[in-house]
Parts: sequence; C-alpha cells; structure tokens
Amino acid sequence: MNILYETRARAVGGRRGSASVEDGALAFAFTTPAALGCDGDPGTNPEQLFASSYAACFLSAVHYVAQRRRLAVAEESAVTASVGIGMREDCAGFELQVHLSISLPGLEPRQAAELALEAHKVCPYSHMARHGADISVNVRD
Repeated sequence: MNILYETRARAVGGRRGSASVEDGALAFAFTTPAALGCDGDPGTNPEQLFASSYAACFLSAVHYVAQRRRLAVAEESAVTASVGIGMREDCAGFELQVHLSISLPGLEPRQAAELALEAHKVCPYSHMARHGADISVNVRD
C-alpha cells in the first residue's frame, strides 16, 4: 500500500491513563466507563474516540462518493456511530459492535441509501472492519 498520511499516538496507563499524538494537536485523559466496572471519572475512552473517528471518516467517504457522482451533500449531513464493546462468544477477549446512522437531508431516500452503501465500500474504517488491517506488533526495550 502507498501510505498517503501517517500519524502516531502514544498511550500510557491503559484505560486509566492518557494519550497524545506526536505533533501535540491532541492530548487527553482516559477513563473507564462505569459499565465496564470502574467509577466513570471524567475523561474519554477508546470506544468514544473510535466512534468519533469512524463517523467523521465515513461522512468524508460519503462526500467523496457524492462528488464522484456529481451530487450535492447538505452541510448539515451527519453520521452517528454507535460503538459497543463486549466479551467475545469464546470468552477469550473482547470485540466491538458498530452501528452507523447516516442523515443526508435533501437527497431522495434511494440516492441516500446508494451513497451510504458506496461510502461503506470506500471508507477505510469500514474496509478495516470487513477485511481486517495490516497490523504489526513489535516489542521494544
């Protein structure tokens, strides 16, 4: 794959720690939600970040597909991503469940559905969810 953009984020402390991106544009504290057995202190969690990122990326994919089809997408168009985490059926770890809700005002329902389906093919988050990702894990000193 020809990488067009790459960023790095560093996390310390896991779900009760913090993370930041390399260029300093984003830094935040993590907290574990009460639903996962913690006190739910102020902060964010990985699922919120994933939901926000997926929603933004998917809406960008909608705009990309619409532009190729010469369709106008209203400025108030939106994608809401719901991300749930739970134990896998094999109880060997956790898995995510994602639901995307797309609002494309001003488009006919058929056009909106076609755009959403095509965006699901184009969006890298959707692609990763369907096909996995090229992930390497390296342990360093």
